[in-house]
Amino acid sequence: MPGSSGAPPSGEDWAFEVKWDGYRLAVHVERGRVRIITQGGFDWTSRFPTIAHDAHELAVHSAIFDGEAVVLDERGASDFGALQRALGGRGGKQSAASAILYAFDLLYLDGRDLRALPLAERRDMLEALLPPHTSIRLSVEVNAEGAPTRLPKWASRASSRSGDPRPIDPAAGVNGSRSNALSWKEAFPAKPVTT
Repeated sequence: MPGSSGAPPSGEDWAFEVKWDGYRLAVHVERGRVRIITQGGFDWTSRFPTIAHDAHELAVHSAIFDGEAVVLDERGASDFGALQRALGGRGGKQSAASAILYAFDLLYLDGRDLRALPLAERRDMLEALLPPHTSIRLSVEVNAEGAPTRLPKWASRASSRSGDPRPIDPAAGVNGSRSNALSWKEAFPAKPVTT
């Protein structure tokens, strides 16, 4: 995290990602079944039907990826209030069909644990796996000043406007330096089936 100077870390060992204003989710694809799990371990698959459908359509046997579900406003910025309203408000049980998932890490793919790989490799694999124009999109990396370092193939500049950049140490693996990172057991309660 930034030092006492308030300046973000610098150097090639650091990447930055947009801080989306939504719900952190782990998406599990196993044997044609999709589960969307919250940080608290709740199964919210039925609450995000579009994301679940698009995850089911991915060309994988098994996968686990980490991301943030959001609803975008008319400017393309994430709007947490709109996401809460789509879900039926506090304690609501509605589904948010308009939500999209910004994926930022691929942890398992077709039975292979990817966590030991560098973050850049995992993100390249994730980008290759995500087709354009679906509800699951690669979260854009940005430089310390907030400008995109490399936009995903599908992205336009307008798609990277919301959120604030936050530093991620790629060498730190799944938990990185995210302040809201979970232990593996908390965020991903079940290992995918090996195919």
